[in-house]
Amino acid sequence: MVSKQRITPLIISYMLNEKELIEGCCKGSRASQKALYDYYCRKMMVVCLRYAKSSAEAEDIMQEGFIKVFHNIKDFRQESKLGTWITRIMVNTALNVQRKKLYLYPMVDVEEVILPEVEMSISGMHFQQLLEMIQALPQGCQIVFNLFAIEGYSHKEIAELLGISEGTSKSQFARAKSLLQAKLLKESSFYEKRYGEARV
Repeated sequence: MVSKQRITPLIISYMLNEKELIEGCCKGSRASQKALYDYYCRKMMVVCLRYAKSSAEAEDIMQEGFIKVFHNIKDFRQESKLGTWITRIMVNTALNVQRKKLYLYPMVDVEEVILPEVEMSISGMHFQQLLEMIQALPQGCQIVFNLFAIEGYSHKEIAELLGISEGTSKSQFARAKSLLQAKLLKESSFYEKRYGEARV
């Protein structure tokens, strides 16, 4: 007789078919919910980390996001990929959390943003290093940078999402870009001094 412990991974692997996962979650199947969570949690944690200031905050956002996923999956119309739909929920959940902070510390236009003359490439950077740089940005810059540079929203869409002006979104992005480039230049300078060549 084969033990349940040995059968379970096979069942979960079989259930990772997207259509079956959705149907199972709609019926409230704990096995389907666990399979969906296990399949997407790492990718969604990365999304949440980009909007959070710490791993603990990102975990809270992700857990709240998955609760919304399971509650609303019956309304998923499959007009996009399931992963895209879940990502959108995670981003919206993160924005709801950050809006509370922005209410206390509202974003304003940033004047006289000076961008370094040399554009720095991030192709040679370790993911964790880049993530830490994004998390270190001021709250407004961090949110706008994620929405514009990574999620692909326009400044007009960002303005509507956050209740700010389009100009404020643009200036916050410019400041984020300036701060990141300054840090990249600093990292490149350190690498060059230590190893004798620029890091690009």
